[in-house]
Amino acid sequence: MPNLVAVRPAPDGGTTRVIFDDGSFAESYRHAVFVDPSTGEVLGQSSVYGTSGALPVRSWIDELHRSLHLGDVGRYYSELAASWLWVVTLGGLAMWLGRVRRTGKKPLTGRARTRTWHGVLGLWMAAGFLALSATGLTWSTFAGENVTELREQLDWSTPSVNTAVAAAPVVTGGEHSAHGGGTPADTGAVDVTTIDAVWAAAKAAEVDSDQVEIGLPKGEGRTWTVTEVHREYPTSVDVAAVDPASLQVTDVVRFSDYPFMAKLARWGVDLHMGVMFGLVNQILLAVLAAGLVTMIVLGYRMWWQRRPTRGSRRAIAGPAPARGAWLRLPAWVIAVGVPAVFAVAWFIPLFGLPLLVFLAVDVAIGTFRRPSAPVAEKQDEPAEKEPVTTA
Repeated sequence: MPNLVAVRPAPDGGTTRVIFDDGSFAESYRHAVFVDPSTGEVLGQSSVYGTSGALPVRSWIDELHRSLHLGDVGRYYSELAASWLWVVTLGGLAMWLGRVRRTGKKPLTGRARTRTWHGVLGLWMAAGFLALSATGLTWSTFAGENVTELREQLDWSTPSVNTAVAAAPVVTGGEHSAHGGGTPADTGAVDVTTIDAVWAAAKAAEVDSDQVEIGLPKGEGRTWTVTEVHREYPTSVDVAAVDPASLQVTDVVRFSDYPFMAKLARWGVDLHMGVMFGLVNQILLAVLAAGLVTMIVLGYRMWWQRRPTRGSRRAIAGPAPARGAWLRLPAWVIAVGVPAVFAVAWFIPLFGLPLLVFLAVDVAIGTFRRPSAPVAEKQDEPAEKEPVTTA
């Protein structure tokens, strides 16, 4: 039997959502019944997802983005992509800027023209790719745990409201009351008919967004919670705790009191999900997605235009970088860079593990493969030479 867990009062022109959960739903899913606030008529019911209360079609798209509908395997793949997106982006920027300094302006034909389109798109999209990578990692499986631990150690965590019923409730009147005080008390059965009074108490404490979720007490000795769920800018995510016996506000957590990094995390997640600036935010994300797909297509086109027209050991991978080239870097770069790479690899495991596998394979290949003769390398296609075939 599903349990009533929350109610979302109808915003202007909307419906009231009465939310149930019996513990059998998948993570972040609940069941909502939609009610006409003026007549009390039930208009429909559906499963909903996340804080946004996404309906089935959008929930399906969210799951596609989150896990490709492959469960944990899909989540790991999604995290792998986020873990390497920033590396590929910064590496591409470095290659592009280095090439511009070396070659200057040349006539654009064939592969050079494709490379220019690829590079220009990358320059315009780089900031967006870096933002998507950083925000995506904040709630990933492995790196997300490290991000959470770091935020806790640096006191950057999002504050949480105290839901224990205090022995002496305090009416906040809009001021932030102390957290954690008071002795838990037995409130007995909760009277759901007082929900309007609970909402009125939260409004008096300035938790008064037009979009809120009123959560029932989660057991004896716990308060009601009234949580603002309006994610568009300006952000409204204040939370009030209301004593079910006295109907007085016992604690309030306000977004304005968040540590700056907690605010930044909130904004980053909302930008990533396309809700912070509404339709404009969603259009920008769609442009980023289209740009990324276009760059991938152009990347394969560059490979095709550079492919050997005759049999060659480079027919698949192209020319490999010189082995041991990193040892020719300045000593200070090596001294700083190598520990930094190890630190990042530890913090972002799905960056570190593939990198470790790549290094192991590369060392194995270098150990067992006989070096090519210099004359053979000289016969390979020069890096800047454009093939005749441009199809």
